[in-house]
Amino acid sequence: MIEEHDIIVLTDDLLEHGLKAGKRGTVVHVFPGAEAYMVEFFSPAGNTIAVAYTERTQVRPAKPEEYEPLTVDYNWAQDGIAVLTLTNPKKRNVLSSRTLAALEEWLDWIANDPDARVVVIRSEGPVFSSGHDLNELVNGEEAEYTAVFEACTRVMEAIRLLPKPVIAQVQGLATAAGCQLVATCDIAVAADTAAFATPGVQIGLFCTTPGVAVARSVMPKKAMEMLLTGKPISAQEALEFGLISRIAPADELEEQVDELARQIASASAHTLALGKAAFYQQIEMDRPSAYQFASKVMVDNLLADDAKEGISAFLEKRRPVWTT
Repeated sequence: MIEEHDIIVLTDDLLEHGLKAGKRGTVVHVFPGAEAYMVEFFSPAGNTIAVAYTERTQVRPAKPEEYEPLTVDYNWAQDGIAVLTLTNPKKRNVLSSRTLAALEEWLDWIANDPDARVVVIRSEGPVFSSGHDLNELVNGEEAEYTAVFEACTRVMEAIRLLPKPVIAQVQGLATAAGCQLVATCDIAVAADTAAFATPGVQIGLFCTTPGVAVARSVMPKKAMEMLLTGKPISAQEALEFGLISRIAPADELEEQVDELARQIASASAHTLALGKAAFYQQIEMDRPSAYQFASKVMVDNLLADDAKEGISAFLEKRRPVWTT
């Protein structure tokens, strides 16, 4: 018998709520006679997407293996710092479809949150992320595989296009799409015990999409070595070859990332957004075009209120008061 707080699975589509059969939800009310239920449905990020009335015949109790714990936790922005934590250490923080959907949802949320000025992506457990969930990449159809990689690309592009700097806090091993995530972030700080690899070649699946991000951070020949061998590199090698920004002792990693994030968050949000976007645009241009573009951006920057305030504050030897 289904009771309040039980997790159920839809057996019929509820198209008026945009819910399809197979969607899980939590019963919040059982109507007299237990012939109908009020069910709350959640997004992969844990936000309510619908509260729907269902008939008894439209649902069934969820099986234990169908329970879906959250895989990404969002700590609300404090002092301008928003923290996204991968919370699935038992599965090595795989970037499953559910995890990617949660990351995409939270990144969209953060993009529109004026209190969030910088983002930290971290994880629980000894592995930062082992990349895609291989269970989703076997015995499937072409459309299913395409959906997985499109979802991953959307997350990586969301990080690049986010008008706020993103810091990867890497405490352990980052492989395949997990390494891609590190390479995509604007800054990456790794513990001295961290390691990085693109090992897909060893299981017959070349890390082609991770290679897009890795090749834009690491020297081409080193990137190819990583992709062709799958052999892990140490944090020190990752620093030398440009994959990460700095190394911290494992017991000081969180403290150093917090200090870095606070320093960045103290700047004007408008200036940070303008500068990040311009950096990635000019880096793809030839040098004369980049200078022409960058000069125009600096003129636009100078006309903004925060630039006027910042320069005035510097000349007057006082702290600036940003409008953004």
